[in-house]
Amino acid sequence: MPLNLHDTLTRETREAFPMDGHSFRFYCCGPTVYGPAHIGNFRTFVMQDVFRRVLETSGHETLHVRNITDVDDKTIKQSQSEGVPLKEFTDRWSAFFNRDCELLNLMTPHAVPSAVDHIPEQISLISRLIEAGNAYQADDGSVYFKVDSFAKYGRLSRLADREITTDVISRESSDEYDRDSAADFALWKARRPEDGDNFWNSPWGEGRPGWHIECSAMSMKYLGESFDLHSGGVDLIFPHHENEIAQSESVTGKTFARHWFHIAHLMVEGKKMSKSLGNLHTLEDLSKRGFKPQEVRYVLLSGSYRQPLNFTFDSLKAAQKALSKLQSFAEKIQFQAGSEDSLETNFGPFQSVQDALLSDLNTPEALGRLFSLIRELRDISDEEELEAVRVGFQATCDAFGFIIDSKPQAESAPEQVQILAQQRWDAKQAKDWSTADQLRQEILAFGWTVKDGKDGFVLAKA
Repeated sequence: MPLNLHDTLTRETREAFPMDGHSFRFYCCGPTVYGPAHIGNFRTFVMQDVFRRVLETSGHETLHVRNITDVDDKTIKQSQSEGVPLKEFTDRWSAFFNRDCELLNLMTPHAVPSAVDHIPEQISLISRLIEAGNAYQADDGSVYFKVDSFAKYGRLSRLADREITTDVISRESSDEYDRDSAADFALWKARRPEDGDNFWNSPWGEGRPGWHIECSAMSMKYLGESFDLHSGGVDLIFPHHENEIAQSESVTGKTFARHWFHIAHLMVEGKKMSKSLGNLHTLEDLSKRGFKPQEVRYVLLSGSYRQPLNFTFDSLKAAQKALSKLQSFAEKIQFQAGSEDSLETNFGPFQSVQDALLSDLNTPEALGRLFSLIRELRDISDEEELEAVRVGFQATCDAFGFIIDSKPQAESAPEQVQILAQQRWDAKQAKDWSTADQLRQEILAFGWTVKDGKDGFVLAKA
């Protein structure tokens, strides 16, 4: 059964298959490394990871590219404000992002190009656009893409159904601009005093690339001028992906990406994520509250990628219980997880779970089928049948990216919880019962319980 996936461009569910008949080549817009990625960012990356896993557990080879944006308005501004060289600043946040990816069990892309390392490719692409008449140099040395030179502009975002303003006077020089504007956009940005030392030489003078040209240059270098699929969050449809299509297809005359895969927004406790609401949770924040990365991963993939997902602390607690059921099943069938170097492709009795994933990555349906099956299969005793269950369960874990084993490691409480528990113990010794009770409630809020003994205490997951 092939993988059928909704395509943002055609608004149809289409088969995702490698156009070269060999390896499925796809590009994911990666993080802008100016701070820690939040769980809203990781909803996109987790669903892209599930997409790759479903392809590979179906027997397809993949070529997965995810970039790092390490030069743009945000990275320059933040590094300047901290007084840190751009490379040192972005390397630090790139390492932080990679650590979170590992904790969430995201498969490492086959190529992770950075924008700074591919500036020659971006300059070359801009030169080709100027030669083709799709771009022009402004008086200050900046280079802009001429939107009205690309007749198909707006197809992805359906902007073509509305008025497109291309007046040069209203063009926007920043990397990110008002989404109601479709003015000519910057390909090369002339050096400004606030950029500091962050500039490169070009045929148009000193400056740096615009945000949009970076992904076109990197994706085409690693995947070719036309490839199978391009992915990102829905917030990237316009202007970023619309602009990528325009500048790429203007140069090549070829379809840039054959399939567009976008993941919907994440809500938190029913509200839009924002700094002002203080709900831009990071993996580190949630870890301090006692939640494990696998529990976060479970929640992030639990809803349809095409619909906004409401992330709540109740959903995290539900994820704990769900993963505990999978753990108990693993112990019942004496399952031992294999290496992820090669994903298992034999689903056996769990094939219906994979079928749901192959139907537009229907993760809610797939999870429902999984839990129905573990209830049905837990009492099998025939060794041959049991081995088929183990193999199929391995394939299922591989497809979801779950780390399950029949021999779980004992978990240590987070440092903050241990400190609270010690403070509570000290309060009890001082017969300060009110403080001890208050601290017990704080510990419980982190998802832990404390049990007192004669000479000390023991912490356990609630």
